[in-house]
Amino acid sequence: MFHLFQRFQIPSKVVYHQRLLQLGRREIIYSAYSSSCRLPKLQLLRQAPASIIKAQDFHHSGCSWKKKKLPEPELNNLSLARYNILSLKDSPKPALYLGFAGLIPFVSMPLIMAIQQVSYSELVFAQIAYGASILSFLGGIRWGFALPEGSPEKPDWFNLFLGIVPPLISWLALLLYSATEAGFMIIVGLGIALHNDLAFFPTYPSWFKGLRIILTIVAAGSLLATIFIMNFFPEKHLADTIRGTNSKLK
Repeated sequence: MFHLFQRFQIPSKVVYHQRLLQLGRREIIYSAYSSSCRLPKLQLLRQAPASIIKAQDFHHSGCSWKKKKLPEPELNNLSLARYNILSLKDSPKPALYLGFAGLIPFVSMPLIMAIQQVSYSELVFAQIAYGASILSFLGGIRWGFALPEGSPEKPDWFNLFLGIVPPLISWLALLLYSATEAGFMIIVGLGIALHNDLAFFPTYPSWFKGLRIILTIVAAGSLLATIFIMNFFPEKHLADTIRGTNSKLK
């Protein structure tokens, strides 16, 4: 029996080699697992299944570093008027030069009377009549802006009625007997026209609004100066002054 047992007994060297092979496989598996744990995240994602990558893409969304644009603050009336005045540099040269040249009749009348310290009724009427004509012209601008095809303003009842208001005020001012009342009515008409242009016609160019503001202030100021001269300086007729000057020269 002992000889039969020795004949079928596995040699110890074979058992030893089998144990070494098993140990080697374990070490290989352990080393592969440890190296996979040390792999970078990008390589692990490449080796991972597609379903896992989609899940990770779903949970890891990119951050948006763009700053959201804040809404622009609305300008008040004073800031808007300042912006319109600063836009005068963009105005066409003819409109700018002719606009300021139109102030000469307004400014020259009270300036002549202030230098001589006399109120000339002819110059007072000339200034009021010129102010009435300018006020009527401002009403015509609205019609000319609203009537053409493709204009941003429609020729509706409201826009066209606003264009009729300044000529009506001018006509009523010329019907008044008192020059002081007529001057105040022209000032009020200029103020109403300016308010309508700034409030109800936002499609006007900014340079035009700035030009209107400056021209209206100077024109109204010159009319106020004339009213002051009429009430505090002695009144004379320009024709009598010219006759007296001619008689002295002879």
